[in-house]
Amino acid sequence: YAFSPDLKAFERRLTEYIACLQPATGRWRMILIVVSVCTATGAWNWLIDPETQKVSFFTSLWNHPFFTISCITLIGLFFAGIHKRVVAPSIIAARCRTVLAEYNMSCDDTGKLILKPRPHVQ
Repeated sequence: YAFSPDLKAFERRLTEYIACLQPATGRWRMILIVVSVCTATGAWNWLIDPETQKVSFFTSLWNHPFFTISCITLIGLFFAGIHKRVVAPSIIAARCRTVLAEYNMSCDDTGKLILKPRPHVQ
């Protein structure tokens, strides 16, 4: 099948937009990984501390500021929508697939259009 100029322009713009999202998505993924590792490390140190069982919950959090700060940061990142930002290109591609399905087309994760064979009407 040959693409019309409009389809080629749409494909170029879609691939350009998805490619433009990739650097920001990579940065958000790295931030999420670093904060998650910090939270997990802090949680491990908090849990293995024998003082944690002897004092109140808030005192134990006060005694482990690394865990407390990293946990608050992780929660704040999720409230800020980091879970959507790390998968933004996938969300765009999935929404395009939904719309393109009505026109017997699809696209891959990079935005390249896929023309499906025409259904045979009998």
